[in-house]
Amino acid sequence: MKKLDIYTDGACSGNPGAGGYGVVMLYKGARKELSQGYKVTTNNRMEMLAVIKALEALKESCEVTLYSDSKYVVDSITKGWVYGWKKRGWVKSDKKKALNVDLWERMLPLLEKHKVEFVWVKGHADNVENERCDELARIALAEDNLLEDKNYKG
Repeated sequence: MKKLDIYTDGACSGNPGAGGYGVVMLYKGARKELSQGYKVTTNNRMEMLAVIKALEALKESCEVTLYSDSKYVVDSITKGWVYGWKKRGWVKSDKKKALNVDLWERMLPLLEKHKVEFVWVKGHADNVENERCDELARIALAEDNLLEDKNYKG
């Protein structure tokens, strides 16, 4: 199984507002960057979409160390919250409806396909690759070719 490092970040101008994601993928000295902006979305959706787009870009099952500054994403997976939400019909332990179900349903099969270790990194703390992801996300949300986040219900 190929091993690689992936860094992801999402950003929004307003929350909700225009948003974007940035991804840096590193494999044996090779580097791939991904980004895209959306007209109206949320920061958490962009954080999730960065992870999804990175994992979808992999052509075969891989062993991934995935770095994110999103506590929402990292804790939801590593603490198992998302699996409980799914088991309860996308209802959280506080009886409120889980958010971003469309993206969780897209992400979970990718986590079965790939062996992913999530690592939380502090945002804006001089982690070069995390900073690059933030830059990619911010550039993407400011571009003219913003997409519709069709499943965002604001």
